[in-house]
Amino acid sequence: MSLQIFLQPVVTLILWTLVIWCWLYATRIPAMNKAHVHPQSAQSPRGDWKQKLPDNVNWVADNYNHLHEQPTIFYALMGTIALLGLQSDAALNLAWAYVAFRVLHSLAQIVGNRVIIRFTCFALASLALIALAIMTALAVFSA
Repeated sequence: MSLQIFLQPVVTLILWTLVIWCWLYATRIPAMNKAHVHPQSAQSPRGDWKQKLPDNVNWVADNYNHLHEQPTIFYALMGTIALLGLQSDAALNLAWAYVAFRVLHSLAQIVGNRVIIRFTCFALASLALIALAIMTALAVFSA
């Protein structure tokens, strides 16, 4: 399997994160203007300024933050696999499953924020990530 094909899920999740970044600013800036929130008041993520914004605007921001948490493990694993030449069909399938469930998680959070759907997507993505981590660990430690 080519390295280029193997890294497609990584680039896809990066692009998705940037889509959410655009979505964040496309919704947050107009909402802040409408609520007369001065940008300097947003210096603290725990400030009361967030309460002045609609929930759906905050959901996008929350999801953008989520895309910088657990996916860092995914990026490290995929980099490790690529660096060591451990690419396999199983690893690629798990990577695509992880990305798909993270995208679904984003949409579930941003569009309607149905917690049970978000949780299910997050749990399934986590299981794919755990399987990928175990496969990688077995390959690395058995060498």
